Amino acid sequence: MLAGIAIDRGQLAGVSTPILPFFKDKLPLANPDKRKEQITVENLLTMSSLLECDDWNDHSRGNEEGMYLIEDWSRFYLDLPIKGFPAWTKKPADSPHGRAFSYCTAGVFVLGRVIERATKTPIPDFASRNLFLPLGIQKAEWQFSPLGEAMTGGGLSLRSRDLLKLALLYLNGGKWEGKQIVPAAWVAQSLQPHARIDDDNEYGYLLWMRAFRKNDPASFAWYMTGTGGNKILGFPTLDMAVVVTTTNYNIRNAHPLVEQLIAEHVLAAVEK
Repeated sequence: MLAGIAIDRGQLAGVSTPILPFFKDKLPLANPDKRKEQITVENLLTMSSLLECDDWNDHSRGNEEGMYLIEDWSRFYLDLPIKGFPAWTKKPADSPHGRAFSYCTAGVFVLGRVIERATKTPIPDFASRNLFLPLGIQKAEWQFSPLGEAMTGGGLSLRSRDLLKLALLYLNGGKWEGKQIVPAAWVAQSLQPHARIDDDNEYGYLLWMRAFRKNDPASFAWYMTGTGGNKILGFPTLDMAVVVTTTNYNIRNAHPLVEQLIAEHVLAAVEK
């Protein structure tokens, strides 16, 4: 949302903007490669850059647990090597939408730094002024890196009723109480599939997309998801927003439990 607002305000050129020029203070980088110069804002929005970063692989050099052990999280990401594509994996050119998805918290943290440097405003202030206060959100708790930079890759705490406002905002094309908060064109672009995760899940601009019941178009939702099974969902066909907040941290199958709750109880209740 903040990226779209920054682009609309002319502070960030667009999704095709290369990110490396924002980090001249981090040069020279480890594992130098000309392809790093081609990493764009859209690569970070779709978790599809060529850097070897995969939170779902404990052996990945870019796994977020490794990032938390060092001071400079931006350098951690930018110093990563280019990933390899063994024969049993699809290369980006052969993948749906021309991108190879790889869940990468460090990349989203760096996206926050890009927005911060482009707008010359700390992310918490930019978010408060342009998103939270217009929505009537009074309280937001951010996590910070060892260097004091806001963690945009996770850990943001909002009240459940305020999380609900984010879903309603996108269901209404970026409008809130008649005022355009996020550009309508950005909302539409964000909700298009830009990368495929697996046979059941697609990915937009930091948004997941899937049907919660097979062969049921009405159960299709775009959603945001967080640790422990927390979810913010929009069901376009049903014109319905759903928020599930839990404390199931470090509990096995937390996300499938919430997905089962949505499929078997929330959607079932709507059908009655």
